[in-house]
Amino acid sequence: MKYFIKNFLNGVLTILPIGLVIYVVYKLFIFLDGLLGNLLKPHFNEHYIPGIGLLMTVVLITLLGWLSTKFITGSVIKLLDFGLTKIPLVKTLYSIIKDTVHSFIGEKKSFSKVALVTLPGTGMKSLGFITSEQLELFHSPLEKYAAVYIPQTFQVAGFTFLVPKEEIEIIDVSPEDAMKFILSGGMTSSNSKNIKKS
Repeated sequence: MKYFIKNFLNGVLTILPIGLVIYVVYKLFIFLDGLLGNLLKPHFNEHYIPGIGLLMTVVLITLLGWLSTKFITGSVIKLLDFGLTKIPLVKTLYSIIKDTVHSFIGEKKSFSKVALVTLPGTGMKSLGFITSEQLELFHSPLEKYAAVYIPQTFQVAGFTFLVPKEEIEIIDVSPEDAMKFILSGGMTSSNSKNIKKS
């Protein structure tokens, strides 16, 4: 019986991660393919090939990116961008989404520095990510502070702490490894690396 249970658990440990990854990738593919695929399907009758919607979405995004660099279309996009920043309520939502997207794939990426901070009044430390080092633009007295985002384990929520810059340690760990470590509750750990003071 123990032999059976051991092999069953080995099977679960082997199959479950693979199955979950396949499921997530499949659902993501269906979602992205459906963005334009649902509009294209009626024109293909019964000959629609899964993936055409995804391909057209990639082409459309690339085309819009190219058009944004041209004078006329770029001016229209800038005008639209300006208009969205002036509409009450909409401007807040738009700025949050825009800043978040730019923080991941823009020129000035956030989450590129892994920070180690000490919790006040304790010797405990927490891993996080530097999201802003220019808080004086937000509120001038915060010139000597940096924003550190600390994700919560097993979820995408987290907390943003404003920490004095001299109390932040930048550690030589890749953002991917740090995120895996945090989200797994420390179960996914990498080799220890040297710590360098910011």
